[in-house]
Amino acid sequence: MRIYIHTDLEGISGVDCIDMIARDHERHREALENLMHDLNAAIDGAFAGGAEHVTVLDSHGGGGNFILDMLDPRAENDTKPNGKWWGIMDESYHGTFFIGAHAMAGTMNGFLDHTQSSASWFEYSVNGRPMGEIGQWAIVSGHFGIPALMVSGDERACAEAHDFFHPIETAAVKRGIGRNRAELVEVTEARSRIREAARRAMAHVGVAKPFVPIKPMEIILRLYRSDYADAIATHEGVERIDARTVRKVTSNALDLFP
Repeated sequence: MRIYIHTDLEGISGVDCIDMIARDHERHREALENLMHDLNAAIDGAFAGGAEHVTVLDSHGGGGNFILDMLDPRAENDTKPNGKWWGIMDESYHGTFFIGAHAMAGTMNGFLDHTQSSASWFEYSVNGRPMGEIGQWAIVSGHFGIPALMVSGDERACAEAHDFFHPIETAAVKRGIGRNRAELVEVTEARSRIREAARRAMAHVGVAKPFVPIKPMEIILRLYRSDYADAIATHEGVERIDARTVRKVTSNALDLFP
């Protein structure tokens, strides 16, 4: 069995304040080390559950977050040689994990909740259903026939995963206090939760179904300001709805963004 692991940084264990996400902050290295520990726990759990191959993708902020000498040597690091943001993921994989997830924009007590851009994106929906990056990743993996099997992150991200998928395994590693701070699960316990959720998730291979919306998909994006919509409305296939809202209709699950 082959597993593809997608990563982000906001939902990683040990990351409890917005400052740790900033690349120039003194605690940023600590956040990246925690990312590697969480990722390795998921890799170990996948192999313990029967995986024969695991590929990992550094996705936060376009990459550059992995400390490669800390990566479990059993895992393949996807360097995106094809230039696609989903990397080398294809139909050969049997399931995907999302490690370090955060909740969609507008989630109460979702630690660092946002969808793509916390500066400009207010709400994103597909076929009338608001969703964030958890749902977006599942749509992309669903394009290749790959189901979402496991998510780790803060409590609200895990709750979001349960709203979208069944069956799904989750590992909550923190609880948001407002948006910019979190109450942490002790890191040893957090990584134990991740490893066990990953191990259990392997039992869902062949049972869980890919997340595939009805096509064509109607994508609605509401921005914070009209000038953000001005720019996006110039993209091919994008329709302007009102001052802050744009719309796109597509049947291509790899073309989710206006």
